[in-house]
Amino acid sequence: MSGDGVRLGVDVGGTFTDVVAVSPEGVRTTKVPSTPEDQSAGVLAAVAAGGIDPAQVTAFAHGMTVATNALLERRGARIALITTEGFRDLLEIGRQDRPSLYDLTADRPPALVPRERRFTVRERCGPEGVVVPLEAASLADAVEAVRAAEVEAVAVCLLFAFRFPDHEARVGAALRAALPGVHVSLSSEVLPEVREYERAATTVADAYLAPRLGAYLRRLASRASAAGLPRPLVMRSSGGVADLEEAAAHAAGCVLSGPAGGVVGAAHAAAASGFDDVLSLDMGGTSTDVAPIRAGRAATTTGSVVAGVPIRLPMVDVHTVSAGGGSVAWADPGGALRVGPRSAGADPGPAAYGRGGAEPTVTDANLALGRLADGAVLGGEVRLDRAAAEAALARVGEPLGLDVVETALGVVRVANAEMARALRVVSVERGLDPRGFALVAFGGAGGLHACALAAELAITTVLVPRAAGVLSALGLAISDLRADAATAFLVAVADADPREIDAAFGRLEAQAVAGLAGAVVARAADLRYRGQAFELTVDAGGADAGELAARFHAAHEERLGYRMAGEAVELVALRAIATVGTVVPSLAAERRGDGEAGAGPVAPARREACFDGIWREIDVHRGDGLAEGAPLPGPCIVELAGATCVIAPEWAGRVDRAGALVLERAA
Repeated sequence: MSGDGVRLGVDVGGTFTDVVAVSPEGVRTTKVPSTPEDQSAGVLAAVAAGGIDPAQVTAFAHGMTVATNALLERRGARIALITTEGFRDLLEIGRQDRPSLYDLTADRPPALVPRERRFTVRERCGPEGVVVPLEAASLADAVEAVRAAEVEAVAVCLLFAFRFPDHEARVGAALRAALPGVHVSLSSEVLPEVREYERAATTVADAYLAPRLGAYLRRLASRASAAGLPRPLVMRSSGGVADLEEAAAHAAGCVLSGPAGGVVGAAHAAAASGFDDVLSLDMGGTSTDVAPIRAGRAATTTGSVVAGVPIRLPMVDVHTVSAGGGSVAWADPGGALRVGPRSAGADPGPAAYGRGGAEPTVTDANLALGRLADGAVLGGEVRLDRAAAEAALARVGEPLGLDVVETALGVVRVANAEMARALRVVSVERGLDPRGFALVAFGGAGGLHACALAAELAITTVLVPRAAGVLSALGLAISDLRADAATAFLVAVADADPREIDAAFGRLEAQAVAGLAGAVVARAADLRYRGQAFELTVDAGGADAGELAARFHAAHEERLGYRMAGEAVELVALRAIATVGTVVPSLAAERRGDGEAGAGPVAPARREACFDGIWREIDVHRGDGLAEGAPLPGPCIVELAGATCVIAPEWAGRVDRAGALVLERAA
C-alpha cells in the first residue's frame, strides 16, 4: 500500500482479529482468526495477512480484550492491598446494594484481593486534614507483610487520600524502595475522587490488571518493532488512544478497550450516512456490545461495573451481553433452551468451523437457517460446514422434542431476546426513546440480527456500514489521542467561588495536555442534589454557577424523568478532557482486502433461507457489487467483506452515498 502514510487499526476479538489500514488511497480491511494463547502474535499475523508495508505505517492503534478477559476469568496478578487501620474489609462491605433484590441464589463475586493479603497502616486523615500521623512502625510492618506475601502488585487506598495524598505517597515510596519489581497503584493517582469504596475497588483493579497488561503490551511493542511498525497506541475505555506506557501504567482504564473502538467507528459511520442519534450494536464472536450515540458523539460515563468490579473511570457507556456468534446453545435442567454465557471462541469455535467443536452456537443456527452460506470462508481460513452445524443443533434439540430448524430458530430468538434487553438498558433505562434512534449494526454477526432487534424496539431504520465486519478496527484507526484529568471539588454550587473553580480547571488542563501537542481541552463537572448518593456529569464549558445548575437539572430530568428545581445542587468533581484529532477517511473510498470494490453491478445468487419457519428462495447480493441507490427489497441477503446482512420480510434496503446499507421497515 502506498501513499502519504497509513493509519493502522487492529482489533482483537474473541474469535477474529480485524485490521483496517487507512491511507489517502482509501480503506483496506483484513480479518483473520484470533490467537487466544498470545494475542500479540495474532496482531502481527493479521497485519502480515493484509499485505501492509510496515514502512508506510505512520500510526498503529490497538484495541484488545486482555484486561477485560483477566477480570472476567479472574486471571489477573497476585496482589495485596494496604489501607487505613479499621478499613481492611472495605472491599467486602461495599455499598450493601443488591442488584437482584429477590434472587435468593445471587452472590457477589469474591474480592480481587483475599483478606489474608489485605494489610493496614496506622494513620487517619479527615475532611480537614491529618487526624493521626502515619506511624512509621506500622508502615514498616505492612511493607514486610507485603514482601512475605510474594505478590506481583500492591494497591494502596487510604482514607481521604483523594484530598490529602501525602500519607499514600509515603507508603508508595516505601513499597517501591523495598520491592522494586512490584507494581504499586496509589488511589490518589488512579482515582483522586470522593467515595472510598469505589476508589479502593478501582485502585485494586488497576493493580490486579497492570502486570498482565504491561507484559502483553511490552510483548506487542517488541513484536511491532521487530516487524518495522511504529510503537502501538492503545485504545482506552474513554474512547481515545494513549501511549503504550501510559496505558500500561493505568491498566484499569483499558477494561473496555475493544468495545470503545467499535463505538467510535459506529459514530463515524453513522455521521457519514447522515445519522446523528443511533444505538450501536456490535455483535462479534464472543459477546455483543451496545451503546447510545447522540448528536454524533458516543455517550460516556464516569463509572461502571465490569465483571462485578466497580471501575470509576471515564468510559464509553457500553453494555455487554454474552450473546455472540460463538455463544453456545444448551438446555437447562428445566428443559429451556439457553444461549451463552459460555462461548466456543476461536479455538475450537462453532461446530461449523470443523476444528473439533461439537456444541451448537448462534453461528451454527444462522448457517442451518440458510442465512449464512454453506462452504463460506471466514477470516481466510475457516470454511463453514452446514452438516456439522445441523448435527450439533440436533444433539441439543432432540431431547427437547425439536427438529433442527426449530432448534435453530429457538437459538436465534433466545439470542435476540438477550440483545434486545441490552439495547433497552442503554436506551429506555437511560431515559431515551429507541424509536427516535437508528440502529447501527456491525461486527461479523450484527447484520444477521439487526432487523429482528429493530422490530422488537419499534426502531424503523437500520444502518449496516460497508465496513461492518471490521468497524471496531476502523474506529481504532481514526480515534483521537485522549487524556483525562479529574479532581474532587466538594462544594455547594451556590457557594462556589468561580475563581477557585477556574484555577482548579487550569491545573487539570495543564495535567491533561502534558505530552499532547495541539490538544483541544473540554471541561466537565460531576454534580448531584444535596444528599444524593450518585452524580451526573455535565458539560462545564463556559458555564457559571447558575448555568451549571441548570444543565444538571436538565440532565437529571432527561436521565431519570424528574428534576427538583428547589433543591440545592452540589459540585462533586471537576474534569478536563484533552484530545488531539486525526484525519477521518471517506467510507465511500473503501477497498476490500481482496481487491478493488465497485467493479460494476453483479447479478445476485439465489438460495433458500428460513424466516419464521417458512423457507423461501431469496436473492443473495455481493456488497461490493451494489451501486449507490440500489434497491434491496426483503427478504434478501447482502454479503459484505467480513459480515452478512439479512434484510427480513417487511423490510427494504438501499445503498447510500457512504456505501452503507440503509434498511427501513414498511409502515
